[in-house]
Amino acid sequence: MTPTRSLNEDDLLDDFIPRQITLDGIEKQVYLMGQGPAVIVMTEMPGISPHVARFARWVRDAGFTVYMPSLFGRDGAVPQAEEGAAVFKRACVSAEFRAFASNASSPVTQWLCALARLAHEECGGPGVGAIGMCFTGNFALSMMMEPAMLAPVVCQPSLPLDDPAGTNVAADELAAVRQRLEREDLSVMAYRFDGDRFCKAERFAAFSQALGERFVARVLPDSAANTNTPPFFAQVVASPHSVVTAHLIDEAGQPTLAARDEILAFFALRLLDRQR
Repeated sequence: MTPTRSLNEDDLLDDFIPRQITLDGIEKQVYLMGQGPAVIVMTEMPGISPHVARFARWVRDAGFTVYMPSLFGRDGAVPQAEEGAAVFKRACVSAEFRAFASNASSPVTQWLCALARLAHEECGGPGVGAIGMCFTGNFALSMMMEPAMLAPVVCQPSLPLDDPAGTNVAADELAAVRQRLEREDLSVMAYRFDGDRFCKAERFAAFSQALGERFVARVLPDSAANTNTPPFFAQVVASPHSVVTAHLIDEAGQPTLAARDEILAFFALRLLDRQR
C-alpha cells in the first residue's frame, strides 16, 4: 500500500512517471502510475494537490493505471489561498474551459477524449474510467462521447459558475450520453455535499432530468466534511466541497471514505470484473 505522505507539504509526485503527451496538436504533461486498465484522474481547482495525488495513489492501489493530466495550477502544490485564487481566475478566462453558462462543453474535453482513447490502447482491458472534480467535474460525462469510456465519475461539478442548474455539457451530447448509457447498460456515479456553494442541488436535478435513473447521485451531509483543509479550501471555497480529496476524512466509518470505496468498486465493476 501507499506510504503515508504529508498533505501539508508540496508533493514531489516522484512516484509518478511524467510524460509529455501530444494529442490533436496540443501537448500536456500527464502523470502515470500503476498497472491494469486505465483511469483518468482529472484534478480539481487549483491543481494537482497532495490530496488529489493521494486519491490517484488509491486508484493505483486498487489495480489501475492512473493517467493524471496537468490542466492548471502548480503540480504537487498545497493549495494556498492567493495562489489558488489566481489560478482559478486564469482558468475562468482560458479558451480551454467554459466557466460560465453556455450551450457547449469545454473544448478541453476533446483532448481528454483523445487521452482516453490513447490510454485504452496502451493499457487494454474493456475500456477506461475517469473522475472529474470541481472545475473538471462534468468532464467525465462529456468523455462518454469516446466509446472507450465506460466508468464516468462526477464529483462536485462546479461549472457553469453563474448558473446553478447548468450542466456545462451540450444538449446534444447529453442526449447522446443518455442513449449510450441505456444501450450499453452503463451508469454515471455523482457526488456532492448538501451545502456545497459551487455545486448545488439544481445541478444534480438537471443531470437527473437529462440522464434519468442512470445518473446515480450521492449527496453527503455537510457534517461529513473534513474541517481541517488547506487555505484555498478554507478561505476561497468556504463550504463543504471536495468529497474525495480535501474534505475527505480518512477514518473508518466516515461517509467520505465510503464514497471513495464506492468509486473504486465502481471502477472495478466496469473495468476489472468484465475482464474475468
